[in-house]
Amino acid sequence: MLSISNLSYFIGGRALYENANLHIKPKDKIGLVGQNGTGKSTLLKIISGDYQPSSGEVQKAKDCTIGFLNQDLLSYQSDDSILNVALEAFKETLALQDQIDEVLKQMETDHSEEIINKLAHLQDRFEAHEGYTIKAKAEEVLEGIGFKTEDLQKPLRQFSGGWRMRVMLAKLLLEKPSLLMLDEPTNHLDLPSIQWVENYLKTYEGAVIVVSHDQTFLDNCISSTVEVANHSLTLYAGNYSFYKEEKKERMEIQQNAYENQQQMIKQTERFIERFRAKASKSNQVQSRIKALDRMDRVHEVVDDEVTVNFKFKFSQKSGRDVVTLEQVGKSYGDLKILQNTTARIERGDKIALIGANGKGKSTLLRIIDGSEKITGSRTEGYNVIKAFFAQHQLEALTLDNEIIQEMTQAGSAKTETELRNVLGCFLFTNDDVFKKIKVLSGGEKSRVALAKTLISEANFLLLDEPTNHLDFQSVNILIQALQQYEGTFITVSHDRHFIRGVANKIWYIEDHQIKEYPGSYEEYEFWRSQQADEPSKPKEKEVKKEEKKPRSVNDPEVQQAKKELKKLEFQLSKLEEEVEKLEGKQAKLETELADPALYSDESKAQSVQDNYQTVKSQLDQKNGEWEELVDKISELQEVIA
Repeated sequence: MLSISNLSYFIGGRALYENANLHIKPKDKIGLVGQNGTGKSTLLKIISGDYQPSSGEVQKAKDCTIGFLNQDLLSYQSDDSILNVALEAFKETLALQDQIDEVLKQMETDHSEEIINKLAHLQDRFEAHEGYTIKAKAEEVLEGIGFKTEDLQKPLRQFSGGWRMRVMLAKLLLEKPSLLMLDEPTNHLDLPSIQWVENYLKTYEGAVIVVSHDQTFLDNCISSTVEVANHSLTLYAGNYSFYKEEKKERMEIQQNAYENQQQMIKQTERFIERFRAKASKSNQVQSRIKALDRMDRVHEVVDDEVTVNFKFKFSQKSGRDVVTLEQVGKSYGDLKILQNTTARIERGDKIALIGANGKGKSTLLRIIDGSEKITGSRTEGYNVIKAFFAQHQLEALTLDNEIIQEMTQAGSAKTETELRNVLGCFLFTNDDVFKKIKVLSGGEKSRVALAKTLISEANFLLLDEPTNHLDFQSVNILIQALQQYEGTFITVSHDRHFIRGVANKIWYIEDHQIKEYPGSYEEYEFWRSQQADEPSKPKEKEVKKEEKKPRSVNDPEVQQAKKELKKLEFQLSKLEEEVEKLEGKQAKLETELADPALYSDESKAQSVQDNYQTVKSQLDQKNGEWEELVDKISELQEVIA
């Protein structure tokens, strides 16, 4: 279906690929893996035609269509409803509908047999395209990836970048291209949506290539793995778990071959050195020299699996009870999050808080932290020292600080040697520790912020989506660090590999109550599957829903909400102007970075790259602020309604 032959691609003289080859067959489900910076996303852009290879070629069958979900789609805007945007996947069918509508209009004045036959022909074609079911299909996919039914008629522009990306994913899934390429599709999905997409991809009729750092997602939806490493593409005939085991075996074989070859090379070199001056051995010496020159050298294995030994220090242990919540309630206007719920966190608990977006997981984390107003009571235990990690803390890093400076200012009283050891655990070695925060990628900033959290000597950690922006290696490092952590923590996450590695209790929010499963994630999954298999029990009593009573316009709460709404809408318009300017700057810098001539001047190229990272970081921050503002505006609109 699609063939990559002798592909080479260079960026400023640096090779991403050299004579790489890959053949993609219909119905292949491929996971594309490799360390950050090896060129996974670049390969997808070469296949899609966005980038042109330096040499080699990408050949595809005439009937091969390509659909590509990538992070560039975050900036896509439209005033159309999200349902209509998703329905754009059926362009040909919608065109037929327009023709049918036009013919029906003509029939108001024209009753000829010709026009009747034309209508019948169009309706037959429309039915053959399953035109009467496209709306239902679009609704099913949109709701499958997390949209509520009442959201489907809302304009796309009202949604944040992450939710807009979900709409673009839905549109691609409905288009059903021959080759579907997904670059980090789980970044903007919650756990139920990820599981829905997994099931969809398992039965997808075409081929799929996925770039993802979610190991469980890859295991559940791919049948082969392609590793991007050493400028080449290496195929493994199995999912991600198979790839890890197979790679270990290949590495052992390669390392043995390397050691055997090195031993043979040393013996040959000793022979050459010993008999170089003897005329009687000159032919043998020359023969061995030529043999060494012709030899295909086996490379020594570089193991990218990192084992860390993270030593945590507590100035004091907490009491047995860390945080107790009693009869806690939390609402935003009419939006109810929690109602009269009770929960307790004890010393040694390793809790994963899971579930769909919008259920209030991050709100609950702030309630546990004590930074969110509630009804009911929150009691913090004896000697509890908290540390809170959330994504907004990446923007709280001091951009002009070097990494080592940032760590020193964390207030842990650790020596520079101790801090270097900690940073080494998080893949910052040697001179890396002197990099400025402003030049770091999102994943590197996450690692710095996590390292700061873990050296805080806190005995209770609150971690909100700590694996966001982290690659496989970094996630495994965090898992190892938390496995060695002797304190208490609660984490919000949708990364099942991470949850399996660290949690001994599972929390979720259901019916505005905190529910607890006292066991590992595997046990929880088994229990949930058993629950799903049980026949539903008849309800004892049908509870009639209380009708929402309209509020008076003179209600003080409504008046206050209106004032606040006006202020927030003004802030939103200003923020949108800033976002638009930053998006313009980002697009301009991307154009410069795509120009090969830029890399002839190393200093200028570095300056443009630094500017790009700064603008990208600012844009991420502004998008986050935009999302928070939109959420607040929606809450106030519900109060006023």
